Amino acid sequence: MKVPRDLSGAQLVKVLCRDWNYRVVHQEGSHIILQTDAPTHQRLSVPNHNPLRIGTLNGIVRAVSVHKGVERQQLLDALR
Repeated sequence: MKVPRDLSGAQLVKVLCRDWNYRVVHQEGSHIILQTDAPTHQRLSVPNHNPLRIGTLNGIVRAVSVHKGVERQQLLDALR
């Protein structure tokens, strides 16, 4: 259940859009705003930093796993 330590914000956005039904709405400065409507509406702000801080990545992964109703490990496996 290790969190990747070398993941950039752009890589995280790519995985969330490709595998988890998110789409890029716009970008404000260095933060990319994502949105999904499945199963309900959710917006996320992902910093476009390289690498993402571990706490920031954990928070985003936790929010997505709760919203999508999947295990945290399933999301982490998709990031590898």
